[in-house]
Amino acid sequence: MGDGLLPGRFSLAELVAVRHGESVSNVVFAEAARDGRADESLAYRDAAVELTARGVAQSEALGALIAGWPPGRRPEWVLCSPYARARQTWDIVARRLDAPPPVLVDERLRDREMGVFELLTPPAIERRAPGEVERRARVGEWFYRPPGGESFADVNLRVRDVLREVSDAVPGARVWVVAHDAVVVALARVVAGLGVAPRPEARPVPNASLTRWTGDGTRLRLAEFGDVSHLAADAGPG
Repeated sequence: MGDGLLPGRFSLAELVAVRHGESVSNVVFAEAARDGRADESLAYRDAAVELTARGVAQSEALGALIAGWPPGRRPEWVLCSPYARARQTWDIVARRLDAPPPVLVDERLRDREMGVFELLTPPAIERRAPGEVERRARVGEWFYRPPGGESFADVNLRVRDVLREVSDAVPGARVWVVAHDAVVVALARVVAGLGVAPRPEARPVPNASLTRWTGDGTRLRLAEFGDVSHLAADAGPG
């Protein structure tokens, strides 16, 4: 039997995924990776991580973009992660709109849960649990589940449920999802359908970017991935 692909069936007119603006943890993780430093300074829940000043500026730029669109191009429904950085991003965007769409917060759109390694940078995990680093490399990024956490395959399952439900509830609608990089990657995989092989490295999803699919009533097709053309140079992807 030859390899095949069964695309997902979704009745939305348009699906747009927005990654939140730059967050405090984005900066800490980038600096830890650059310096090889085992930073453990984020001593609070991942759900409470907020935007940086740059992340606020990115969200304002996104809001200005949407405010300039005609009503027929704007989202009719918004689904948002419960995490602070995603909710902040949409709240900033919504303030620029004269008639913001309804917003539904769904916990299934939260970021990937890292369990006992929550908010620990990779160098910090290596220092604390070198055996887990070895297991992660052996199992592979797609299937690796940290103790008490989730694999990317787990994230896909919950994201698939959300997309199916909203497609059934509001067929033909323009729906936006404001969430996290793991959720955007999961949406891309779910839309692509059955038979898509997991990739060792997912495409990077910039902060405050737009990933858009257009629909014909039965299928969604990717139109753009990680677009940040609306961001100024000083508020660019982070």
